[in-house]
Amino acid sequence: MNSDIIKGKWKQLSGDIKARWGKLTNDDVDVAEGHSEYLAGKLQERYGWTKEKAEEELRDFRSKY
Repeated sequence: MNSDIIKGKWKQLSGDIKARWGKLTNDDVDVAEGHSEYLAGKLQERYGWTKEKAEEELRDFRSKY
């Protein structure tokens, strides 16, 4: 799924994002609004992951859509 589609369906996807990564706050998800770099940074911050791990998680999430 490309970034334009993600931005267009952000409201729908935000619930799935919160369910998958429960440590993200509503504000984290709202501010991200489809910006994968920001979301990857928040995943690193909340979960203590490396940049590579956070990007891998996001790729896996995107591949399911």
